[in-house]
Amino acid sequence: MSTTELAKPGGRPAAATGAGPAAPLDLGELAGLRTVRARHPWRWAAGLATLVVLAQFAHGLATNPGWDWATFRLFFSADTILRAVGRTVELTVYGTVLGFVLGAAVAAMRLSRSAILQSVAWAYVWVFRSIPLIVQLVFWFNLSYLYKRFGFGIPFGPTFGDFETVGVLGALGAAVLGLGLHQAAFAAEIIRGGVIAVDPGQREAATALGVPRWRQAWRIVLPQAMRGILPAAANEVISLFKGTSVVYVMAIGELFYQVQVVYGRTGRVVPMLMVATVWYVLLTTVLSIGQYYVERYFARGADRTPPPTPFQRARALVRGLRARTATAAATGGRS
Repeated sequence: MSTTELAKPGGRPAAATGAGPAAPLDLGELAGLRTVRARHPWRWAAGLATLVVLAQFAHGLATNPGWDWATFRLFFSADTILRAVGRTVELTVYGTVLGFVLGAAVAAMRLSRSAILQSVAWAYVWVFRSIPLIVQLVFWFNLSYLYKRFGFGIPFGPTFGDFETVGVLGALGAAVLGLGLHQAAFAAEIIRGGVIAVDPGQREAATALGVPRWRQAWRIVLPQAMRGILPAAANEVISLFKGTSVVYVMAIGELFYQVQVVYGRTGRVVPMLMVATVWYVLLTTVLSIGQYYVERYFARGADRTPPPTPFQRARALVRGLRARTATAAATGGRS
C-alpha cells in the first residue's frame, strides 16, 4: 500500500516543522486538503527493466531457430513420449505411497518410548538420507549379486520356501523399492515434525477426558499436524516426481530416458529437452493445484472463513466488472 501525504490545494505538503507544536487546523482547512500519492520511480524502473528482459527472452524463443519448435510439436504428444509420461507418473505414485506409508511407521518409531525403536528409526533416517538416490537405485538393481534367492521361514532356522531374486525384483521393482525407501527417510522427518508441532496440552486434555490414544491421534493430533506436514510433503512429492529421471540408469522408459533415446537417434537435443521440460512443468502444476486445495481443506480448523480460491476470485472480479458496467450504463457514464 502506497503512503500518502497531505497538501494544500495550491501549495506545498503540510508538515510539522519540528520547532514546536503545530498550529491546529480548523475544519475549513481540513476540508481543503487533498491527498497526494507517494511516487516510486525506482520501483517503476525496476519493473520496466524486468519487462524488457522478459520480452527479450520471449523474442529469442520465437525467433531463434535453435529451439526447433517444429520438432517440439512433433514429439510433444508422440505415443512414445506419452507412454514415458505415464511411466513417470506410475513411478511417482508407487514411490509416494510406499514412502509415506513406511515413513509414517518410521516416524511412529521415533516418537515411541522404546529406546530400541527410536534407535532403529534414527539409524534408518540417517543412512537413507546420507546415500545419494542414484547409488541406492543401482544397489537395489544389483541386489541379486548379493542374494541369489530369497526365502521365508523361521529366523536362523529352516526355510519353508524360496524364490529367485531376479524373478521378483526386476528393474521396475528395484526402482520403486529404491524410490520408496529413499522417500520414507524424508517423509518420516516431515511427519514427525508435524506431530511434535501440535501443542502437547491438547493431548493432555484429551487424556484427562478419557479419549483413547488412537482417537487422540486420529481426531485431534493428525488434523492439526497436517497443516505443518502438507507443504513439506508436497515438496517431497514434487521432488520425487522430478527425481524419477534418475532411474534412466536402469534403462526404464520414463520421460527423461525416452527423451534421451529420441535425441540420441535424431540429434535434436534442445527441442527434446524442451519436451521433457514442458511435461515436467505441466505435471508439477497439477500437483501444486492439488496441494493448494488439500491445504485449504485442512486449514478449516484455523480459518473460519478460508481465503477464496483463484476461481472464486475470478468470478468475483467478473461480477464486479459487470456491476460497474451496469452502474455506468444506468448513470449515463457519470461516476
